[in-house]
Amino acid sequence: MSFLYIRVASAMHDAGALSAALGGLEGTLAGIGGVAGGLTPANRAETPFYFVATGGVENDVMRHFRSRMHQGQRGPALLIAHPGHNSLPAAMEILAQVRQEGETGRIYFLRGAEDGGTLRAIGQTARCLAANQKLAGDRLGVIGPSSDWLVASSHRSEIVGNRFGMRVVQITLDELRARIARDPQPPDGPEYDIWESSTVQEGVSREAFARAVGVYRGLRALVEEHRLTALTLRCFDLVTQDATTGCLALARLAAEGITAGCEGDIPSVVLLRWLWHLSGEAGWMANVADMDASTGEMCLAHCTVPLCRVKDLRLMTHFESGLGVGLDGTFSSGPVTILRLGGAQLELGWGAEGEWLGNQHADGLCRTQARIQVAPAAIAELLRAPLGNHVIMIPGKMLALFQEALALNLAANSPRRALETAVAESAKSG
Repeated sequence: MSFLYIRVASAMHDAGALSAALGGLEGTLAGIGGVAGGLTPANRAETPFYFVATGGVENDVMRHFRSRMHQGQRGPALLIAHPGHNSLPAAMEILAQVRQEGETGRIYFLRGAEDGGTLRAIGQTARCLAANQKLAGDRLGVIGPSSDWLVASSHRSEIVGNRFGMRVVQITLDELRARIARDPQPPDGPEYDIWESSTVQEGVSREAFARAVGVYRGLRALVEEHRLTALTLRCFDLVTQDATTGCLALARLAAEGITAGCEGDIPSVVLLRWLWHLSGEAGWMANVADMDASTGEMCLAHCTVPLCRVKDLRLMTHFESGLGVGLDGTFSSGPVTILRLGGAQLELGWGAEGEWLGNQHADGLCRTQARIQVAPAAIAELLRAPLGNHVIMIPGKMLALFQEALALNLAANSPRRALETAVAESAKSG
Protein backbone atom coordinates (compact mmCIF):
# COMPACT_ATOMS: atom_id res chain seq x y z
CA MET A 1 0.00 0.00 0.00
CA SER A 2 1.33 3.43 -0.92
CA PHE A 3 0.04 6.93 -0.32
CA LEU A 4 0.86 10.38 -1.67
CA TYR A 5 2.23 13.11 0.55
CA ILE A 6 3.07 16.61 -0.58
CA ARG A 7 6.05 18.24 1.13
CA VAL A 8 5.43 21.97 1.57
CA ALA A 9 8.24 24.28 2.78
CA SER A 10 8.81 28.01 2.80
CA ALA A 11 11.52 29.41 0.51
CA MET A 12 12.84 31.36 3.48
CA HIS A 13 14.32 28.19 4.95
CA ASP A 14 17.64 26.83 3.76
CA ALA A 15 16.71 23.80 1.63
CA GLY A 16 19.82 21.79 2.48
CA ALA A 17 19.54 22.32 6.21
CA LEU A 18 15.85 21.54 6.12
CA SER A 19 16.38 18.30 4.21
CA ALA A 20 19.01 17.25 6.70
CA ALA A 21 16.70 18.03 9.61
CA LEU A 22 13.66 16.27 8.17
CA GLY A 23 15.31 13.41 6.32
CA GLY A 24 14.61 10.97 9.13
CA LEU A 25 10.93 11.81 9.21
CA GLU A 26 10.57 11.51 5.46
CA GLY A 27 12.43 8.22 5.53
CA THR A 28 9.96 6.99 8.12
CA LEU A 29 7.02 8.06 5.95
CA ALA A 30 8.57 6.23 3.01
CA GLY A 31 8.88 3.17 5.23
CA ILE A 32 5.10 3.00 5.68
CA GLY A 33 4.39 3.57 1.98
CA GLY A 34 4.65 7.34 1.60
CA VAL A 35 5.54 8.65 -1.86
CA ALA A 36 6.61 12.29 -2.00
CA GLY A 37 5.00 14.69 -4.46
CA GLY A 38 4.93 18.42 -5.04
CA LEU A 39 2.38 21.20 -5.29
CA THR A 40 1.70 20.43 -8.92
CA PRO A 41 -1.79 21.14 -10.31
CA ALA A 42 -4.35 19.21 -8.28
CA ASN A 43 -5.37 16.73 -10.95
CA ARG A 44 -4.77 13.41 -9.18
CA ALA A 45 -7.78 11.50 -7.90
CA GLU A 46 -6.19 10.29 -4.66
CA THR A 47 -6.46 12.43 -1.55
CA PRO A 48 -2.96 13.61 -0.54
CA PHE A 49 -1.40 14.18 2.86
CA TYR A 50 0.28 17.59 3.24
CA PHE A 51 3.63 17.30 5.04
CA VAL A 52 3.89 20.79 6.54
CA ALA A 53 7.67 21.07 6.67
CA THR A 54 7.80 24.72 7.83
CA GLY A 55 5.66 27.67 8.71
CA GLY A 56 4.78 30.26 6.09
CA VAL A 57 3.10 27.73 3.77
CA GLU A 58 -0.49 28.31 4.81
CA ASN A 59 -1.57 29.99 1.57
CA ASP A 60 0.26 27.43 -0.57
CA VAL A 61 -1.60 24.56 1.05
CA MET A 62 -4.95 26.33 0.93
CA ARG A 63 -4.56 27.13 -2.78
CA HIS A 64 -3.87 23.49 -3.58
CA PHE A 65 -6.69 22.27 -1.31
CA ARG A 66 -9.19 24.70 -2.89
CA SER A 67 -8.05 23.68 -6.36
CA ARG A 68 -8.99 20.09 -5.53
CA MET A 69 -12.39 21.23 -4.27
CA HIS A 70 -13.04 23.19 -7.46
CA GLN A 71 -12.22 20.13 -9.57
CA GLY A 72 -14.71 18.03 -7.64
CA GLN A 73 -11.98 16.14 -5.76
CA ARG A 74 -13.50 16.60 -2.35
CA GLY A 75 -11.79 15.17 0.67
CA PRO A 76 -10.33 16.15 4.02
CA ALA A 77 -7.19 18.20 4.55
CA LEU A 78 -4.76 15.65 6.00
CA LEU A 79 -1.87 17.56 7.58
CA ILE A 80 1.33 15.98 8.88
CA ALA A 81 3.15 18.30 11.28
CA HIS A 82 6.35 17.94 13.35
CA PRO A 83 7.86 19.80 16.35
CA GLY A 84 10.30 22.07 14.45
CA HIS A 85 10.35 25.00 12.01
CA ASN A 86 6.89 26.30 13.04
CA SER A 87 5.28 23.30 11.39
CA LEU A 88 2.57 22.73 14.02
CA PRO A 89 1.41 26.38 14.20
CA ALA A 90 1.12 26.41 10.41
CA ALA A 91 -0.89 23.19 10.38
CA MET A 92 -3.24 24.56 13.05
CA GLU A 93 -3.81 27.75 11.05
CA ILE A 94 -4.51 25.74 7.89
CA LEU A 95 -6.98 23.41 9.58
CA ALA A 96 -8.76 26.37 11.20
CA GLN A 97 -9.33 27.89 7.75
CA VAL A 98 -10.37 24.57 6.24
CA ARG A 99 -13.04 24.25 8.91
CA GLN A 100 -14.18 27.84 8.41
CA GLU A 101 -14.79 26.95 4.78
CA GLY A 102 -17.04 24.08 5.83
CA GLU A 103 -14.60 21.26 5.06
CA THR A 104 -12.94 18.66 7.27
CA GLY A 105 -9.40 17.72 8.14
CA ARG A 106 -7.02 16.33 10.69
CA ILE A 107 -3.51 17.02 12.00
CA TYR A 108 -1.13 14.07 12.46
CA PHE A 109 1.52 15.42 14.85
CA LEU A 110 4.58 13.29 14.15
CA ARG A 111 6.98 13.95 17.02
CA GLY A 112 9.78 11.82 15.58
CA ALA A 113 10.69 8.69 13.69
CA GLU A 114 9.81 6.58 16.76
CA ASP A 115 6.30 8.02 17.13
CA GLY A 116 4.58 4.72 16.44
CA GLY A 117 1.08 5.87 17.40
CA THR A 118 1.02 8.69 14.87
CA LEU A 119 2.60 6.51 12.18
CA ARG A 120 -0.09 3.90 12.74
CA ALA A 121 -2.76 6.59 12.47
CA ILE A 122 -1.30 7.81 9.16
CA GLY A 123 -1.08 4.23 7.93
CA GLN A 124 -4.71 3.53 8.88
CA THR A 125 -5.92 6.62 7.05
CA ALA A 126 -3.87 5.67 3.99
CA ARG A 127 -5.34 2.17 4.11
CA CYS A 128 -8.87 3.57 4.23
CA LEU A 129 -8.20 5.98 1.36
CA ALA A 130 -6.85 3.13 -0.77
CA ALA A 131 -9.89 0.95 0.01
CA ASN A 132 -12.29 3.75 -0.85
CA GLN A 133 -10.53 4.34 -4.15
CA LYS A 134 -10.68 0.62 -5.00
CA LEU A 135 -14.38 0.53 -4.12
CA ALA A 136 -14.99 3.32 -6.61
CA GLY A 137 -13.57 1.06 -9.33
CA ASP A 138 -15.83 -1.92 -8.58
CA ARG A 139 -18.61 -3.27 -10.78
CA LEU A 140 -21.61 -4.53 -8.79
CA GLY A 141 -24.04 -6.88 -10.49
CA VAL A 142 -27.60 -6.70 -9.17
CA ILE A 143 -29.20 -9.92 -10.41
CA GLY A 144 -32.92 -9.48 -10.12
CA PRO A 145 -34.55 -6.80 -7.95
CA SER A 146 -34.11 -6.79 -4.19
CA SER A 147 -36.29 -9.23 -2.28
CA ASP A 148 -39.74 -7.83 -1.54
CA TRP A 149 -39.16 -7.80 2.23
CA LEU A 150 -36.04 -5.63 2.03
CA VAL A 151 -37.94 -2.38 2.44
CA ALA A 152 -34.88 -0.56 3.86
CA SER A 153 -32.14 -2.28 1.85
CA SER A 154 -33.07 -1.86 -1.82
CA HIS A 155 -31.25 1.37 -2.69
CA ARG A 156 -31.29 2.71 -6.23
CA SER A 157 -28.23 2.40 -8.44
CA GLU A 158 -27.63 6.15 -8.49
CA ILE A 159 -27.36 6.26 -4.69
CA VAL A 160 -24.65 3.60 -4.76
CA GLY A 161 -22.86 5.34 -7.62
CA ASN A 162 -23.03 8.80 -6.09
CA ARG A 163 -21.91 7.66 -2.65
CA PHE A 164 -19.18 5.19 -3.56
CA GLY A 165 -18.45 5.57 -7.27
CA MET A 166 -19.32 1.92 -7.91
CA ARG A 167 -20.77 0.97 -11.28
CA VAL A 168 -24.04 -0.93 -10.81
CA VAL A 169 -24.95 -3.41 -13.56
CA GLN A 170 -28.60 -4.50 -13.63
CA ILE A 171 -29.00 -8.12 -14.73
CA THR A 172 -32.27 -10.03 -15.01
CA LEU A 173 -32.87 -13.44 -13.52
CA ASP A 174 -33.75 -14.65 -17.01
CA GLU A 175 -30.18 -13.81 -18.07
CA LEU A 176 -28.92 -15.99 -15.22
CA ARG A 177 -31.31 -18.80 -16.17
CA ALA A 178 -30.03 -18.67 -19.74
CA ARG A 179 -26.46 -19.21 -18.50
CA ILE A 180 -27.54 -22.01 -16.16
CA ALA A 181 -29.35 -23.73 -19.05
CA ARG A 182 -26.04 -24.24 -20.83
CA ASP A 183 -25.06 -26.83 -18.20
CA PRO A 184 -27.85 -27.11 -15.61
CA GLN A 185 -26.56 -30.18 -13.72
CA PRO A 186 -22.79 -30.59 -14.20
CA PRO A 187 -21.95 -34.20 -13.23
CA ASP A 188 -18.41 -33.45 -12.09
CA GLY A 189 -15.77 -30.75 -11.84
CA PRO A 190 -13.73 -28.88 -9.22
CA GLU A 191 -16.89 -27.80 -7.38
CA TYR A 192 -17.36 -31.40 -6.26
CA ASP A 193 -14.42 -31.01 -3.88
CA ILE A 194 -17.02 -29.51 -1.54
CA TRP A 195 -19.19 -32.61 -1.83
CA GLU A 196 -16.26 -34.90 -1.11
CA SER A 197 -14.86 -32.90 1.81
CA SER A 198 -18.15 -32.11 3.60
CA THR A 199 -18.56 -33.91 6.90
CA VAL A 200 -22.34 -34.36 6.57
CA GLN A 201 -24.78 -34.46 3.63
CA GLU A 202 -28.08 -34.19 5.45
CA GLY A 203 -31.04 -34.47 3.10
CA VAL A 204 -29.00 -33.30 0.10
CA SER A 205 -28.89 -35.58 -2.94
CA ARG A 206 -26.09 -35.54 -5.47
CA GLU A 207 -28.68 -34.37 -8.02
CA ALA A 208 -29.57 -31.36 -5.85
CA PHE A 209 -25.89 -30.61 -5.41
CA ALA A 210 -25.40 -30.77 -9.20
CA ARG A 211 -28.19 -28.24 -9.72
CA ALA A 212 -26.52 -25.92 -7.19
CA VAL A 213 -23.26 -26.29 -9.12
CA GLY A 214 -25.19 -25.27 -12.24
CA VAL A 215 -26.22 -22.04 -10.49
CA TYR A 216 -22.59 -21.39 -9.58
CA ARG A 217 -21.43 -21.84 -13.17
CA GLY A 218 -24.24 -19.60 -14.42
CA LEU A 219 -23.25 -16.85 -12.00
CA ARG A 220 -19.57 -17.30 -12.84
CA ALA A 221 -20.41 -16.81 -16.53
CA LEU A 222 -22.18 -13.53 -15.71
CA VAL A 223 -19.21 -12.39 -13.63
CA GLU A 224 -16.90 -12.90 -16.60
CA GLU A 225 -19.26 -11.43 -19.20
CA HIS A 226 -20.00 -8.26 -17.21
CA ARG A 227 -16.57 -7.99 -15.53
CA LEU A 228 -18.20 -8.03 -12.10
CA THR A 229 -16.22 -7.78 -8.89
CA ALA A 230 -19.31 -8.13 -6.69
CA LEU A 231 -22.90 -9.29 -7.05
CA THR A 232 -26.11 -9.66 -5.11
CA LEU A 233 -28.77 -12.18 -6.10
CA ARG A 234 -32.55 -12.30 -5.69
CA CYS A 235 -32.04 -15.87 -4.61
CA PHE A 236 -35.49 -16.84 -3.34
CA ASP A 237 -36.90 -16.79 -6.88
CA LEU A 238 -34.54 -19.68 -7.63
CA VAL A 239 -36.10 -21.54 -4.71
CA THR A 240 -39.75 -20.87 -5.56
CA GLN A 241 -39.51 -21.08 -9.36
CA ASP A 242 -36.52 -23.34 -10.08
CA ALA A 243 -36.44 -25.62 -7.01
CA THR A 244 -32.77 -24.91 -6.35
CA THR A 245 -30.69 -22.48 -4.28
CA GLY A 246 -27.86 -20.00 -4.71
CA CYS A 247 -26.29 -20.67 -1.30
CA LEU A 248 -23.48 -22.89 -2.60
CA ALA A 249 -22.74 -20.59 -5.54
CA LEU A 250 -22.46 -17.45 -3.38
CA ALA A 251 -20.25 -19.27 -0.86
CA ARG A 252 -17.83 -20.39 -3.55
CA LEU A 253 -17.74 -17.02 -5.35
CA ALA A 254 -16.97 -15.24 -2.08
CA ALA A 255 -14.05 -17.59 -1.44
CA GLU A 256 -12.75 -16.79 -4.94
CA GLY A 257 -12.68 -13.04 -4.25
CA ILE A 258 -15.97 -12.21 -5.99
CA THR A 259 -18.02 -10.56 -3.27
CA ALA A 260 -21.43 -12.25 -3.25
CA GLY A 261 -24.54 -11.34 -1.28
CA CYS A 262 -28.05 -12.71 -0.90
CA GLU A 263 -31.57 -11.44 -1.47
CA GLY A 264 -30.57 -8.38 -3.50
CA ASP A 265 -29.48 -6.61 -0.29
CA ILE A 266 -27.60 -3.57 -1.63
CA PRO A 267 -26.06 -2.12 1.58
CA SER A 268 -24.78 -5.54 2.66
CA VAL A 269 -22.99 -6.35 -0.59
CA VAL A 270 -21.44 -2.86 -0.73
CA LEU A 271 -20.19 -3.33 2.83
CA LEU A 272 -18.90 -6.82 2.06
CA ARG A 273 -16.88 -5.45 -0.86
CA TRP A 274 -15.64 -2.50 1.18
CA LEU A 275 -14.42 -4.81 3.94
CA TRP A 276 -12.69 -6.98 1.34
CA HIS A 277 -10.65 -3.94 0.30
CA LEU A 278 -10.01 -2.88 3.89
CA SER A 279 -9.01 -6.27 5.26
CA GLY A 280 -8.52 -8.76 2.43
CA GLU A 281 -11.09 -10.97 4.19
CA ALA A 282 -14.47 -12.24 3.01
CA GLY A 283 -17.15 -11.20 5.48
CA TRP A 284 -20.27 -13.20 6.34
CA MET A 285 -23.71 -11.71 5.71
CA ALA A 286 -26.24 -13.01 8.23
CA ASN A 287 -29.56 -12.44 9.97
CA VAL A 288 -29.63 -11.36 13.59
CA ALA A 289 -31.66 -14.31 14.86
CA ASP A 290 -31.49 -13.70 18.60
CA MET A 291 -29.95 -11.26 21.06
CA ASP A 292 -29.85 -10.47 24.77
CA ALA A 293 -29.37 -6.81 25.60
CA SER A 294 -28.61 -7.65 29.23
CA THR A 295 -25.61 -9.87 28.44
CA GLY A 296 -24.51 -8.71 24.99
CA GLU A 297 -24.85 -12.16 23.45
CA MET A 298 -26.30 -12.47 19.97
CA CYS A 299 -26.91 -15.25 17.47
CA LEU A 300 -26.33 -14.78 13.75
CA ALA A 301 -27.61 -17.24 11.15
CA HIS A 302 -27.71 -17.72 7.38
CA CYS A 303 -27.80 -20.60 4.90
CA THR A 304 -24.67 -19.48 3.05
CA VAL A 305 -21.21 -18.58 4.28
CA PRO A 306 -17.92 -17.98 2.42
CA LEU A 307 -16.17 -21.33 2.10
CA CYS A 308 -12.87 -19.73 3.12
CA ARG A 309 -14.35 -18.65 6.47
CA VAL A 310 -15.43 -22.03 7.87
CA LYS A 311 -14.35 -25.61 8.48
CA ASP A 312 -16.24 -28.85 9.15
CA LEU A 313 -18.75 -28.02 6.42
CA ARG A 314 -22.14 -29.76 6.61
CA LEU A 315 -24.31 -29.79 3.49
CA MET A 316 -27.98 -29.43 4.38
CA THR A 317 -31.13 -28.30 2.64
CA HIS A 318 -32.11 -24.63 2.52
CA PHE A 319 -33.84 -23.78 5.82
CA GLU A 320 -37.13 -22.15 4.76
CA SER A 321 -37.84 -24.40 1.78
CA GLY A 322 -36.14 -27.72 2.52
CA LEU A 323 -34.80 -27.61 -1.05
CA GLY A 324 -31.42 -27.41 -2.72
CA VAL A 325 -28.22 -26.95 -0.74
CA GLY A 326 -27.69 -24.89 2.39
CA LEU A 327 -24.37 -24.66 4.23
CA ASP A 328 -23.59 -25.17 7.90
CA GLY A 329 -19.98 -24.29 8.65
CA THR A 330 -17.93 -23.81 11.82
CA PHE A 331 -15.96 -20.60 12.36
CA SER A 332 -12.58 -20.36 14.02
CA SER A 333 -12.32 -18.83 17.47
CA GLY A 334 -11.12 -15.29 17.99
CA PRO A 335 -12.22 -11.66 17.87
CA VAL A 336 -14.82 -10.56 15.33
CA THR A 337 -16.48 -7.32 14.30
CA ILE A 338 -20.18 -7.01 13.47
CA LEU A 339 -21.06 -4.15 11.09
CA ARG A 340 -23.97 -2.69 9.17
CA LEU A 341 -24.18 0.03 6.53
CA GLY A 342 -27.47 1.88 5.96
CA GLY A 343 -29.42 5.09 5.85
CA ALA A 344 -31.34 6.65 2.96
CA GLN A 345 -28.10 7.70 1.25
CA LEU A 346 -25.95 4.89 2.69
CA GLU A 347 -24.41 7.43 5.02
CA LEU A 348 -24.84 5.59 8.33
CA GLY A 349 -22.93 2.82 10.01
CA TRP A 350 -23.30 0.64 13.09
CA GLY A 351 -20.65 -1.63 14.51
CA ALA A 352 -19.47 -3.61 17.51
CA GLU A 353 -16.34 -5.61 18.26
CA GLY A 354 -16.73 -8.87 20.10
CA GLU A 355 -15.76 -12.50 20.41
CA TRP A 356 -16.96 -15.63 18.65
CA LEU A 357 -18.44 -17.93 21.33
CA GLY A 358 -19.21 -20.96 19.20
CA ASN A 359 -21.56 -22.44 16.64
CA GLN A 360 -24.94 -23.98 17.33
CA HIS A 361 -27.31 -26.20 15.34
CA ALA A 362 -30.73 -25.16 16.58
CA ASP A 363 -33.93 -26.03 14.73
CA GLY A 364 -35.95 -23.18 13.27
CA LEU A 365 -32.98 -21.10 12.05
CA CYS A 366 -30.84 -20.81 8.94
CA ARG A 367 -28.11 -23.43 8.75
CA THR A 368 -24.86 -21.68 9.79
CA GLN A 369 -25.43 -20.32 13.29
CA ALA A 370 -22.83 -18.40 15.29
CA ARG A 371 -23.04 -17.05 18.83
CA ILE A 372 -21.22 -13.75 19.36
CA GLN A 373 -20.44 -11.74 22.49
CA VAL A 374 -20.47 -7.94 22.18
CA ALA A 375 -21.03 -5.07 24.60
CA PRO A 376 -24.64 -4.90 25.84
CA ALA A 377 -24.77 -1.23 24.82
CA ALA A 378 -24.12 -2.21 21.20
CA ILE A 379 -27.17 -4.49 21.19
CA ALA A 380 -29.28 -1.79 22.82
CA GLU A 381 -28.26 0.59 20.03
CA LEU A 382 -29.03 -2.03 17.37
CA LEU A 383 -32.52 -2.49 18.80
CA ARG A 384 -33.06 1.27 19.11
CA ALA A 385 -31.94 2.23 15.59
CA PRO A 386 -31.41 -0.78 13.28
CA LEU A 387 -30.19 -0.13 9.75
CA GLY A 388 -31.64 -3.31 8.23
CA ASN A 389 -32.22 -7.00 8.86
CA HIS A 390 -28.73 -8.24 7.89
CA VAL A 391 -25.34 -7.59 9.46
CA ILE A 392 -21.82 -8.48 8.37
CA MET A 393 -19.36 -10.44 10.51
CA ILE A 394 -15.65 -10.05 9.73
CA PRO A 395 -12.74 -11.60 11.67
CA GLY A 396 -10.55 -9.33 13.77
CA LYS A 397 -11.01 -5.87 15.26
CA MET A 398 -12.20 -3.74 12.37
CA LEU A 399 -14.48 -1.12 13.91
CA ALA A 400 -12.05 1.82 13.93
CA LEU A 401 -10.95 1.05 10.38
CA PHE A 402 -14.54 0.95 9.11
CA GLN A 403 -15.49 4.11 10.99
CA GLU A 404 -12.62 6.03 9.43
CA ALA A 405 -13.26 4.67 5.93
CA LEU A 406 -16.91 5.72 6.20
CA ALA A 407 -15.93 9.15 7.54
CA LEU A 408 -13.47 9.70 4.68
CA ASN A 409 -16.19 8.74 2.22
CA LEU A 410 -18.59 11.20 3.85
CA ALA A 411 -15.94 13.94 3.86
CA ALA A 412 -15.54 13.45 0.11
CA ASN A 413 -19.29 13.70 -0.42
CA SER A 414 -20.37 16.62 1.74
CA PRO A 415 -21.20 16.31 5.47
CA ARG A 416 -19.09 18.57 7.65
CA ARG A 417 -16.80 17.30 10.38
CA ALA A 418 -17.35 13.63 9.59
CA LEU A 419 -13.65 12.84 9.96
CA GLU A 420 -13.31 14.51 13.36
CA THR A 421 -16.34 12.57 14.63
CA ALA A 422 -14.92 9.28 13.38
CA VAL A 423 -11.52 9.95 14.96
CA ALA A 424 -13.24 10.57 18.30
CA GLU A 425 -15.28 7.38 17.94
CA SER A 426 -12.18 5.40 16.98
CA ALA A 427 -10.38 6.67 20.07
CA LYS A 428 -13.27 5.52 22.28
CA SER A 429 -13.49 2.09 20.64
CA GLY A 430 -9.74 1.63 20.74
